[in-house]
Amino acid sequence: MNGVLKDKKAFAVFLLPGLLFYLFSVFYPIVDSIRLSTMKWNGIGAPEFIGLGNYTKLFGDKVFYQAFLNNLIYLVIVVLMQLTIGFVFAVLLTYMKKGVSLVKTLYYVPCIITTVAVTQLFRNIYSTQPQGLLNGVLEAVGLGSLATSWLSNIKTALACVSIPEGWRYTGMYMVIFYAALISLDPEVCEAAKVDGANEWQTLIRIKIPMIKPILLLTLTMVMTGALRGFDIPYILTNGGPGNVTELLSTYMYKKAFGANKFGYGSAVAVFIIIESILVVAILQMLFRERDAQPEKRRSRR
Repeated sequence: MNGVLKDKKAFAVFLLPGLLFYLFSVFYPIVDSIRLSTMKWNGIGAPEFIGLGNYTKLFGDKVFYQAFLNNLIYLVIVVLMQLTIGFVFAVLLTYMKKGVSLVKTLYYVPCIITTVAVTQLFRNIYSTQPQGLLNGVLEAVGLGSLATSWLSNIKTALACVSIPEGWRYTGMYMVIFYAALISLDPEVCEAAKVDGANEWQTLIRIKIPMIKPILLLTLTMVMTGALRGFDIPYILTNGGPGNVTELLSTYMYKKAFGANKFGYGSAVAVFIIIESILVVAILQMLFRERDAQPEKRRSRR
């Protein structure tokens, strides 16, 4: 009994610093944002309580709806790039016999490059004056008619600010998927091959279901990260041209720190928090339902 009590005290001692850090750095700012979202405040005078006034104004704001739609498109592009490319590269990496560490390192490098460097790299790629890499390649292969000002063209700007974010963390998810795939029991895969399954069938029916918790984790990380995406779109286009690349996070920043409408900006921040929580909850529910379906089928049999 004394040993159990000592273990609990040890757990409390080690958990307390992290818990306090979380409360002051994460939980308190969220609570304060909720409080501030019910205020009208320019950052100087005394805040004026207006209840749900900021939210009423928010849901009548056309720019907010545009930013929300842009965020969904941004999310789809980032998720498809990071998870699809990362998973494909991870699968290919499992078949490599030499140079695995080198490939992992090279693909992981973009994750540790500063945001400003990544942004400048893609600004040079999209550049028209002087001619950037993308337009140069198009002209070299005889598709010069497709060359355009990628960041100022309303048809291409949103995709162009989404691609750098998708590219940046592809290597990180490749490493995560690779670690999950090589940790699987090889005997299970060998048994599937003995039963006549080819490589594709083994991947789809054996390997992917076995790493489902990792898929849920990475999908949650990518989606919540994309919903909070800010730095690269803001530096590349600042939400322009017009509002075609405006995201919820950039709109929040402009309203709070550009227009000094801290209450309204906090309302946008609270919406982003609620949106992220809902995404996590929906993903958890979907994965639980899929896990429950095979069990229901077995119980019926």
